[in-house]
Amino acid sequence: MIVAANFKMHKTRKETINYLKELKTIDFEDIKVRVFPPFTALIEDEIIGAQNAYPAVNGAYTGEIGLEQLKEFNINKILIGHSERRHILNESQEFIAKKFDFFKNEGFEITYCIGEPLEIRKQGIKAVIEYLKNQLIGIDLNYEKLIIAYEPVWAIGTGVSASVNDIKETHKEIRKFTNRPILYGGSVKLNNIENILKIENVDGVLVGSASLDVKTFKEMIQKAKEIKK
Repeated sequence: MIVAANFKMHKTRKETINYLKELKTIDFEDIKVRVFPPFTALIEDEIIGAQNAYPAVNGAYTGEIGLEQLKEFNINKILIGHSERRHILNESQEFIAKKFDFFKNEGFEITYCIGEPLEIRKQGIKAVIEYLKNQLIGIDLNYEKLIIAYEPVWAIGTGVSASVNDIKETHKEIRKFTNRPILYGGSVKLNNIENILKIENVDGVLVGSASLDVKTFKEMIQKAKEIKK
């Protein structure tokens, strides 16, 4: 089971270092824990991954970081395809697939995000799956270090999580495409993580705002440990 934290554009390097110190006061046991801080807070730690990177070693890409910068911190984990990259920063599927291939060839653990907007969800599960399939074009779904993160766009940062039935139905359909771990993300909170993790084909969670408080995130890991047992 995987419990991952996406800090997005929150926390400084000092805050991230202190966060990890506090986080590691508990035994993760066999729960895989991942933390994705902003670029300026990247530090060398086995649970740290990058929220994004450009598919190049280095080069003339103003405002980006590449493999060279990640290797300085021995980073070998990355988020790719997050809806905020797709919808706010206009990353195309072609570019996302290029990014996936680059970091796959470098042996990175890739947490690959997919998710539909509300207008698609309202059309029903067939429309949702068709939409998600388009986000899987050019992606090696058998890559051994792939983790899929299903995050409905309408549930990210809204405080409204998808229903148990929505998650169950969607994860069941995604499972038909891959045997790799499938996480759920989208307003995962301390008061709903237990119900979410008990759903069939949910192999973990990708947590946003609720992960910013380290005590809350520790409690979420504890709940995951109890469910795993």
